[in-house]
Amino acid sequence: MSTETEPPLQLQLLTPANLEACFKLDQAALNGLWSRQQWQRELQEQQRLCIGLLDNEELLAVACGWLVVDELQITAVAVTPQQRRAGLGHRVLQELLSQARQLGASRATLEVSASNKAAAGLYARSGFATAGIRRGYYRNGDDALIQWMSLRDTEGVRIADHS
Repeated sequence: MSTETEPPLQLQLLTPANLEACFKLDQAALNGLWSRQQWQRELQEQQRLCIGLLDNEELLAVACGWLVVDELQITAVAVTPQQRRAGLGHRVLQELLSQARQLGASRATLEVSASNKAAAGLYARSGFATAGIRRGYYRNGDDALIQWMSLRDTEGVRIADHS
């Protein structure tokens, strides 16, 4: 039995150097939601945040968002299919929310497919609530649930939970 410990998973801000890893994860986890050019823009633009969770050089999970004044508009959350249900999506999402809060965001929003129960559960556990529905929003005809969350309230809840 080996006594060596594996290095911990590493959260980091992603850059254009992570383009191919993001594109590969997108293909595996999101069925090609974005093109390489869209990922390039996501990783380059100043007002966008993209957090990755890496195991050595392998990108296991990603959460991205766009800061608009004091609102974080979450654009993607993905976890490699082999690692789903292991808490990785929660970790990258929490880090994205934390980074946005540090940059002055007071609320966050996203859309999630009404049929994506796993993602909807992740967002509910993270403090998001459904504020509306966009009928037939997705290519396959699924409705989108519009989710909102106050980042100020979340921090207060965290403090209370750990007291």
